[in-house]
Amino acid sequence: MGTTPPGTHGERDAAAWVREMFDRIAPRYDLLNHLLSFNVDRLWRRRTVARVGPVLERAEARVVDLCCGTGDLMRALAGNARARIFGSDFSHPMLVRARHKAAAASVFESDVLRLPLRDASVDLVTVAFGFRNLANYEAGLREFRRVLRRGGLAAILEFSTPPNPLFARLYGWYANRVLPRIGGAISGAPHAYRYLPQSVRSFPAPEELERMMRRAGFARVRWERMTFGIVALHLGTV
Repeated sequence: MGTTPPGTHGERDAAAWVREMFDRIAPRYDLLNHLLSFNVDRLWRRRTVARVGPVLERAEARVVDLCCGTGDLMRALAGNARARIFGSDFSHPMLVRARHKAAAASVFESDVLRLPLRDASVDLVTVAFGFRNLANYEAGLREFRRVLRRGGLAAILEFSTPPNPLFARLYGWYANRVLPRIGGAISGAPHAYRYLPQSVRSFPAPEELERMMRRAGFARVRWERMTFGIVALHLGTV
């Protein structure tokens, strides 16, 4: 199970499509994130940082923000953290912007499904709004678990479908009608913002992602919804 953008066939094809999409929208990515979420995306990241705070306070800890994009979560994690913060993405244009934005962190270019990290070498893995774009969710979770030390933590912040039917209809109208028009007009890449709502609709529900994490070997898996269920944060330890 993984993302299947329109017209793609197989994991390699899907990954190439996603990389090209992010390469293209990188110049307007931050603007559109804040505009289309009415700046609530900043709150989601702050809450994520709060949930993983105990790890960030440890001077010896190593933290890797995967699918870091332009570095918003990576910068939030760095904040006043004592831990050493790294960021990784497979879109070079995104990573260039992340390097300038989060100077306190180190960045490297890599594919989440083939991380250039040793087994059991990381204390915290985070990913914000990038997990649903993986070509293989199960393989991604296994890779997270591989690089985490015993007792390490994974935090996945991702879009979800609101559980309230009335709010889900309102959100669906916005996501399917309004968001693609604004995103496409500003980014110059309408296909990217048509893909966004489609990728959210096809992404596993929070309960299913919890089961996937447990099958991958994570324990103490818990999750919470934010902003009426527009997003969900999953946490799991190894």
